[in-house]
Amino acid sequence: MRITALLVVVVALAGCTAAPEQSSLTTPPPPPPSPTTTPSHMDFPQRPREVPLDAVDPCAVLSPDQRTSLSLDNPPSAYVESSFGNAKACTIRSTTSGNVARLALVLVSGADVWLSENAQVDYTVSAIEGFTAITVRTPDVHDVCNVEIDVAEGQFLDVMFRDGGNSTAVQQDHLCLGAQRVAEAAMASLLQKR
Repeated sequence: MRITALLVVVVALAGCTAAPEQSSLTTPPPPPPSPTTTPSHMDFPQRPREVPLDAVDPCAVLSPDQRTSLSLDNPPSAYVESSFGNAKACTIRSTTSGNVARLALVLVSGADVWLSENAQVDYTVSAIEGFTAITVRTPDVHDVCNVEIDVAEGQFLDVMFRDGGNSTAVQQDHLCLGAQRVAEAAMASLLQKR
């Protein structure tokens, strides 16, 4: 009987206690507001025109005179670049400087792919012949520099310039200048031919 009376008192007291007040510590925060816009790629300036790369031979982009002026004196060598969706590519070595240029015609993605966080690169944006050009440096990779040119919807020209194994390492700033020069020559040639 004592236990029953004690239980009645406990239940009565439990019913009389006030619920704890809500405070900033016990109230869950409101959900964050929905973003009004989804983060997307950087809006590139409008291209002067579309320069589709579908029917282009990467080894014919630079003329023999252009290759000579860029000191790319070995014969061009065509191959397929699997890391760019099996892009047609061409590599040209310089026996003078020991550096190597590579042109890849990327048809599976726009140049804005380099601006995403997933790319994990350092980049600067400029223009070549009025087309957006992105100079790309990959952290901790100092023997190469790329310039990516937004030539058409869903396509870009990749120009890589790398140290070809010189006895003294070439500074990356110099490689980026080389990539820029090759990219300028390539765009001038593409615009004449297309």
